[in-house]
Amino acid sequence: MTDTLVHVEREGAVGIIRLDRPPVNAINSAMHRQLEAAAQEIDADRQVRAVLLHGGPKAFAGGADIKEMAGLGPAEIAVFSKSFTRALDALAHLRVPTVAAITGYALGGGFELALTTDFRIVAEDALLGFPEITLGVIPGGGGTQRLPRLVGTTVAKRMIFTGAPIRGARAVDIGLAEEAVPAADVLAGAMAFADRLAHGATVALATAKRCIDDGMEVDLATGLRIESAGFAALFASEDQKHGMASFIADGPGKATFSGR
Repeated sequence: MTDTLVHVEREGAVGIIRLDRPPVNAINSAMHRQLEAAAQEIDADRQVRAVLLHGGPKAFAGGADIKEMAGLGPAEIAVFSKSFTRALDALAHLRVPTVAAITGYALGGGFELALTTDFRIVAEDALLGFPEITLGVIPGGGGTQRLPRLVGTTVAKRMIFTGAPIRGARAVDIGLAEEAVPAADVLAGAMAFADRLAHGATVALATAKRCIDDGMEVDLATGLRIESAGFAALFASEDQKHGMASFIADGPGKATFSGR
């Protein structure tokens, strides 16, 4: 029987994905499969309107399981990397906004996992980074692609080339994290932010997420067409009807959205 290393829960309209492989949630191949399954379960639950991803108070995820990887050859590691990338892509493509609560360590594969989310709330003393270069390798789960898209190539190259981690406050300074707070407040702060998103205009949020993510992969003209199509489609949603009716009747910021 396979141990449960990834738990899926729901609190109100917030879906929660929790890593559970003590002591530091090192990511092995079993976790790849469970992370992918968790993303699929969350995406299928239409009651979920935002997602929180965390690893508990001690560590978000200390990285990939080096003991499992060390003896693998090129063909075997390619299979390992492919299964991890598939799990990360499933999380990155969740239809609703996602928030990571990061305490302790988010290193290597754990950092790549954090980069799949839309927002990151970090502990002030958290360590984030890619130490792979000190092992003679590079990030293999999307790190060389997702990080520069968030912070620019120069900062990304410095982090990847040196292998030196950064603290939570620095992550905020470079636009990598939304907020840095005391470690004891990370989970509550991230949950509050996710809950705020969950009570927003869900259909519009999902459309905005898709337009931004898809638009970053294409030229401007194509991106503008993606946005135009998404904007028009929202006029078939209940949220648009409620939002505009509320604005006309009561002014801005008073609408209650159904998520449909």
